[in-house]
Amino acid sequence: MLRRPLVALLALTSTLLAFPALTAEQTKATPTAKEILAKSTPAEWRKPDPQNLIYMQLPQGRVVIELAPDFTPLHAANIRTLVREHYFDGLAIIRVQDNFVTQWGDPNDDDNGDKSKIRSLGKASKTLPPEYTRPIDPKLAWTALPDGDVYAPEVGFSEGFPAARDPASGQEWLTHCYGAVGVARDVDPQTGSGSSLYAVIGQAPRRLDRNLAIAGRVLEGMPLLSGLPRGAEPMGFYTKPAQRITIGSVRLAADIPAKDRPSIEVLRTDSPTFATLIDAKRNGRNAFYALPAGKVDLCSIDVPVREPTPAIKTTH
Repeated sequence: MLRRPLVALLALTSTLLAFPALTAEQTKATPTAKEILAKSTPAEWRKPDPQNLIYMQLPQGRVVIELAPDFTPLHAANIRTLVREHYFDGLAIIRVQDNFVTQWGDPNDDDNGDKSKIRSLGKASKTLPPEYTRPIDPKLAWTALPDGDVYAPEVGFSEGFPAARDPASGQEWLTHCYGAVGVARDVDPQTGSGSSLYAVIGQAPRRLDRNLAIAGRVLEGMPLLSGLPRGAEPMGFYTKPAQRITIGSVRLAADIPAKDRPSIEVLRTDSPTFATLIDAKRNGRNAFYALPAGKVDLCSIDVPVREPTPAIKTTH
């Protein structure tokens, strides 16, 4: 009759012994991300270049994407051309694969599409050299993470983008973390023009790194892409055209009057506040998380984005 309570008591005692008594400093709760960001300075935030900021309007709302021309300059330029020629207007989200990607482009360019109705790319290039990696540039800001990585010798952040490096080869590249926007292609590496793009909506598929070009990342609107119904066909393609989500418009911020642009700011990844956020992620504890991880992986860190509240003008 007493064996089960005794066993439970012994198990509890063993568990408590496994966690040594903590000092008052160790039990002090780590500041939350909100509290850390509240202490940031204006200089630690940057405004993305309007030439690199894209607004994609869906029926459910707006998705904001920042291009990465320092890593994929040819693809960024081609995407700008496609956007300025309104190529994406009226096209669709063609597949949503669970725990993987949401992809958009011309439905007629799919395997089962009507090839006679494929939309012209206009002045944009139909093929581009693959921009999977680039030479390491010491002029680009680099914030290294200290805990290593499975897929690359070094990982960190550059200009707000999660990235990886290999000092031995002298190459660096952007990584397929949640929110990364990649360039879809066929088997031929030069077939990725930017006319079909995808956003990572699931667990980071890092095996894609250095096999596809990453053109940017989503700054706002990820729930609009990750919360869509999954396609029933293989790879998440929709079975019926009516299931596709039509793209209302895609515009470049530089082509919109400044007064009509959202005032988006991104925390600089070379700032002291971002370093504090990383440390809090690695070593943070509170009443619920008594045991800090002591490590952090690249794709578990979100780069903060905000839209500052406009100052209220008063008259005297």
